[in-house]
Amino acid sequence: MSRGGLECEAMQRVSSRSGELIFAAMRIVLAFIYMAHGLQKLFGMFGGHAVPIGSLFGVAGILETLLGALIALGFMTSWAALIASGEMAAAYFIAHARRAPLPIQNGGELAVVLCFAFLYIAVHGGGRFSLDGSRRR
Repeated sequence: MSRGGLECEAMQRVSSRSGELIFAAMRIVLAFIYMAHGLQKLFGMFGGHAVPIGSLFGVAGILETLLGALIALGFMTSWAALIASGEMAAAYFIAHARRAPLPIQNGGELAVVLCFAFLYIAVHGGGRFSLDGSRRR
């Protein structure tokens, strides 16, 4: 077997052993980043400013806080992540896209990254290390 084939085989062994754990870490970290933005909007935490609950930003804060908690725990993960993905797409088009054509120019990089990361999580589900996963066992 070629050296490239051995490296690929070794990488597959490592990824199969640690893939679920790495996925869980990614899911939790992204959810906490998302949730922190909601807490900024709702309570002015982390250097943010509280906004009125009934405003568009207030509704976004509620979604980000609640959905972020659900995604972090891995509870109703696919639904929560799908809604979060849509909220991030809406945030991008409402708050960023009109400023400039590209995310790097309009400050929308985080919204785009979270949109697609949550879309992936929605398709993948909570994984083994989630409340959803523990209910299946």
